[in-house]
Amino acid sequence: MRFLRNSLTGLFLLSVTLGLMVYAGATVFGAVSSRLSQEPRTPSARERVFAVNVVAADPGTITPVLSAFGQIQSRRTLDIRASAAGSVMELNEDFEDGGAVEAGEVLMRLDPVNAEAALARARADLSDAEAEGRDAARALVIAQDTLTAAEEQAALRDRAFRRQADLRDRGVGTEALVETAELAAAASRQSVLSARSALANAEARVDQAATALSRAELARDEAQRDLDDTTLTAEFAGTLSGVTVVEGRLVSASEMLGQLVDPDSLEVAFRVSTAQYARLLDVDGRLRQVPVTVTLDVQGIGLSAGGTVSRAGAAVGEGQVGRLIYARLDRAPGLKPGDFVTVTTEEPALTDVVRLPATAIDAAETVLVVGADERLEVLQVELLRRQGDDVIVTGDDLGGRNVVRERSPLLGAGIKVRILNTPDAEQTAAAAPQAPAMVELTPERRARIRAFVEGAQRMPQEMKARILAQLDEPMVPAQMVERIEARMGG
Repeated sequence: MRFLRNSLTGLFLLSVTLGLMVYAGATVFGAVSSRLSQEPRTPSARERVFAVNVVAADPGTITPVLSAFGQIQSRRTLDIRASAAGSVMELNEDFEDGGAVEAGEVLMRLDPVNAEAALARARADLSDAEAEGRDAARALVIAQDTLTAAEEQAALRDRAFRRQADLRDRGVGTEALVETAELAAAASRQSVLSARSALANAEARVDQAATALSRAELARDEAQRDLDDTTLTAEFAGTLSGVTVVEGRLVSASEMLGQLVDPDSLEVAFRVSTAQYARLLDVDGRLRQVPVTVTLDVQGIGLSAGGTVSRAGAAVGEGQVGRLIYARLDRAPGLKPGDFVTVTTEEPALTDVVRLPATAIDAAETVLVVGADERLEVLQVELLRRQGDDVIVTGDDLGGRNVVRERSPLLGAGIKVRILNTPDAEQTAAAAPQAPAMVELTPERRARIRAFVEGAQRMPQEMKARILAQLDEPMVPAQMVERIEARMGG
């Protein structure tokens, strides 16, 4: 009985399972058939709206700033060379790299023994030349007197000869006496010729003595210059650079010993493009004397100086482009020749122009503006200047429009957008001046920063005094504290 009951129970469960499976299959078949028999439904399309940031285009007058990189150099640099050879006997204690000297200060002395001996010999030769000149002058006077006496004697002999000839013609004298008088007259004329030759020799001796005296004076002056060259002095007040000499060293003539640089006569040389150079010219084609600002960023602490454009390079160097411009600096504390600096100057003002972010314009010089129904429109503009991350443009119908700040490939004409920012609120926030963040220092922190500033050797005195004055205040600018502590490493 138990076996029969279990068998019937199993058969019943099997029948229920098969019935449920048949019901499930029928249900699935009916659902699939109903789905296949329905017509396909197309979902309604919805326009995509992009979110953009805009900037208001307000035309006005903008003064572009020309920025370039340049190098500081000195307008007065003197090569210090040894004018004579010799050993260094005395050396100025400031004759070293970075040493400051005054105008006329003795830098170096060479051993003057040889130069003094040469000067003594030149002076002795000059004395001999002067004595020879005096002797030649006396010999000239004697030669002139000798010639005078010979001419007088020749005149007497000639009269005697004529008298004997007259006596012979009258029959009183003899032929022998006439011949004797004639021979005496000829001999006296020969004496006159000898005296003239002696006078010419005396005059030539005087000329030679004068020439020898001039040569002796030149030799004396040259020896004096050689002696003076053993003492090397500073031509002007400045700073020494590239010194390569020590006391006791043997130097040769014209050897390079260093350079004397005038730190108060600095200028900056910077290169600009030809288009930028053309904008710095006046109506007559001459370079305008515009002011410039030179800045050297030293770990967050900027060294700056003002100056004026003075001249332009005479020619374009081989392999170079643009123009090289020089600007004289008025006063440049902390700047040294060789520093690479940033040079900025103002160009002529542009009227009816708009300043936009550089990301708002494409290569075709077009911008996207928000038009009616908040749809984008393409507007052609003219790119005038690039100013860092901004551009200065002008264009028709640009004034008062909202320009898309950042271009992207997804944006184009006719696309509907949604403005995220409000240009008027941004301009109001930018126009409102923000006070610099101030912090209050603890006594230990203030003392540590003060000690670092006072010990900074490369910091100009004016900047050091300004920072120390700010540290004396109860509240100190946070940005200055961060820069100084960054240099301290704490």
